[in-house]
Amino acid sequence: MKLTAEISMYPLKDNYIDPIKWFIGRVDTYPNIERRTNAMATQVCGEYGEVMQMLATEMEAAHEKWGKAVFVVKFIGGELDLSHQE
Repeated sequence: MKLTAEISMYPLKDNYIDPIKWFIGRVDTYPNIERRTNAMATQVCGEYGEVMQMLATEMEAAHEKWGKAVFVVKFIGGELDLSHQE
């Protein structure tokens, strides 16, 4: 089963751009997970287990490296076209 998720990361620090770019770079290392980023969030799509494992691994890594950060994630079962625009 496919899973699509939208992730917003809010590092609790003045320099918030570096942790966000770091997190997105780490997401890009997963070859089976498609990623799109806009000004407000990052969308990912892939196999359900792979997306959930990636999120668990990378959120933990982000907290270990950067300290406190809030992650807001929305999930929808299935595969959405991440290139869709209106």
